[in-house]
Parts: sequence; C-alpha cells; structure tokens
Amino acid sequence: MIKKFTKSDPTVFVPMSADLIHHGHINILKKAKKLGRVIVGLMTDKGIFSYKKKLPLLKYSERKIVVKSIKYVDEIISLPGLKYVEYAKKYKFNFFVHGDDWKNGAQSDQRKKLHSTMKKWDGKVIEIAYTKGMSSSKLKKS
Repeated sequence: MIKKFTKSDPTVFVPMSADLIHHGHINILKKAKKLGRVIVGLMTDKGIFSYKKKLPLLKYSERKIVVKSIKYVDEIISLPGLKYVEYAKKYKFNFFVHGDDWKNGAQSDQRKKLHSTMKKWDGKVIEIAYTKGMSSSKLKKS
C-alpha cells in the first residue's frame, strides 16, 4: 500500500530521461517513494541532447505519459538538462535520489556540487545501487 502524502511531507526529487523504462527505473522510484512525495524531473528532449549528444527515441510528451502512469510518481516537472544544483536550490528538496551510475561521466560534476549544496538546508543525496546488467543504452542496441 502506497502512503498518501501531503504538501508538508518530505519532497524527493528523481531526475530521469525515462526514454526506455525498465525495472532499474522502477526500483529507484519505489525506494524514493518510501522517503516522501516523489517529484520526477523529466529531461526535455533538448536537455537529453545537451549531455548525451543524441535525441531520445520517445518525445518528451510521450515519456511524460509513461512516467505519470507509474504509481510511485506524485508529480513531474520538466528538466532542461543537467540543472541539478539549480533545481535543488530553487525547490529545496529534502532528498535528491539518483542511481549510483553518475559517479563518472557527464553527471559527475553536478553530483559533486549537489552534495555540498544540499547540506546547506540539511537535504540529502541518496544514491541507489545501479541495477546490474540493465541500461537503456543496452536495450536500445538490442
């Protein structure tokens, strides 16, 4: 049973491209939901292109329909790229949840800055263990 949250409950931000949803994404969202009200920062098409250098298979509007239908998601806001620190400062999320695959690569700089930024209001960055053997990139190549 999913707990019903109120506006005063902790906010949990989960950024996602969500081009191809798989059980790794669901795992992250399920764990995030245990912390509070889940807000997915859904990457815009241009946002995805800005760091992956390729457009998603599904358009933003299509991906939003899919993510909105997941029972662990309470709200979706558009995310125009790797603006994690900017969004954290703006919304003062209690928790920022991400798979631990962002320690290297395009997102690693935002990760480092985010840890120190969120400490300013006692926010926490939660890293969920990456689902071994699962990646949207691998699925696309299949």
